[in-house]
Amino acid sequence: MAQVLEFKLPDLGEGLTEAEIVRWLVAVGDVVAVDQPVVEVETAKAMVEVPCPYGGVVTARYGEEGTELPVGAPLLTVAVGGTGEPAPAAVPAAPGKSTGDAESAVSSEYSGNVLVGYGTAGPAARRRRVRQTAPAAARVPAAAPAPAVAPAPVAAPASAPVPASVHQGPVPVISPLVRKLARDGGLDLRQVHGSGPEGLILRADVELALATAPDHRAPAPAPVPPAPSVAPAGERIPLRGVRGAVADKLSRSRTEIPDATCWVDADATELMAARAAMNATGGPKISLLALLARICVHALDRFPELNSTVDTAAREIVRLPDVHLGFAAQTPRGLVVPVVKDAGKRTAESLTEEFGRLTEAARQSALTPADLTGGTFTLNNYGVFGVDGSTPIVNHPEAAMLGVGRIIPKPWVHRGELAVRQVVQLSLTFDHRVCDGGTAGGFLRYVADCVEQPAVLLRTV
Repeated sequence: MAQVLEFKLPDLGEGLTEAEIVRWLVAVGDVVAVDQPVVEVETAKAMVEVPCPYGGVVTARYGEEGTELPVGAPLLTVAVGGTGEPAPAAVPAAPGKSTGDAESAVSSEYSGNVLVGYGTAGPAARRRRVRQTAPAAARVPAAAPAPAVAPAPVAAPASAPVPASVHQGPVPVISPLVRKLARDGGLDLRQVHGSGPEGLILRADVELALATAPDHRAPAPAPVPPAPSVAPAGERIPLRGVRGAVADKLSRSRTEIPDATCWVDADATELMAARAAMNATGGPKISLLALLARICVHALDRFPELNSTVDTAAREIVRLPDVHLGFAAQTPRGLVVPVVKDAGKRTAESLTEEFGRLTEAARQSALTPADLTGGTFTLNNYGVFGVDGSTPIVNHPEAAMLGVGRIIPKPWVHRGELAVRQVVQLSLTFDHRVCDGGTAGGFLRYVADCVEQPAVLLRTV
């Protein structure tokens, strides 16, 4: 007989707590293999295909496309270990047998993986089981796609002794949303019985506890009727996914970082000529962005204050030992900042290759959370949009960003005479907490000097 197993939205790593269903890759009744991708979701950092660790027949899907689900919410149910037809409900362990025995019956159709390539709990943590004093009520999945309804949890009465299933040690809560809900309601999570695996406290458990034991809080004030809506008519675009994450990060940067900007014009004629000469040798082509990245790395070596971050809790500036260079990339999904790891250890050829790989992945919405995190300094080439200058917002929690405008012919005094040269505007936006204007000006002047006279620098490429 088949056993119906529920697959929940796994922890996608990087502190992400929710994801939006973009596209279902399977339908109810489809046969899925172990670790086959079943749904495509969008997090605040990337588009991700989620593989199912079970092999069997899909019996239910939870959530329509466009629905946002928290980590731990049911995604789908799969009937495994049977003849291929869906089973009506989950099968509890037989009397006298542990849940581990029941699990062994389907172990051949369970990979043990939660999400290939992303942060998950270790195998030991995933396979721990708590022996139940009574069989849990079986859950029957919906025949049509619909949000899952959690089983009714039981909250401990306020006057009764705390049973063994109510937590007296560390409270098993994963979701920050659940903790906030309990904190806002004045609820002690140690008095809540979790209905999730290993006693995990879910949002439904907290909501039920708040609804059935209201006397733990002060009487709530009478609700005030909402004022009539005066919002203007027009198209409304939800701030979620990548766009929402960018909005939150930019707002936090503007709130926390006292930034300042300085800029300078530079004659890039010699840099463009050096790149043309390098690419004329027949070897791999070198991009202008890679040469600018090399200049940034050398400048940060001289001015390490700008390759740092501020620990606000400790009130300390943390200077970072390695340069992980982010670069702004515009995609159909919005602005993203992929990160070239260990940029200071790469040649111009290696940088060109990595910039190309990450740019293509961004266009295909194939960047992973690892590709989008860990940056220490950002290079923003907004000249590709046909503009000369900008005052960009620092990419929190970094301390600085170098902006590069378009390179165009302009009148310029060269060797005492007026000439037409290839001129670029460079701007540096920096966190004024990590350095003063003298350091920022010195960094930008060094970058401009390398742009104007790259011969010495290029010998190290």
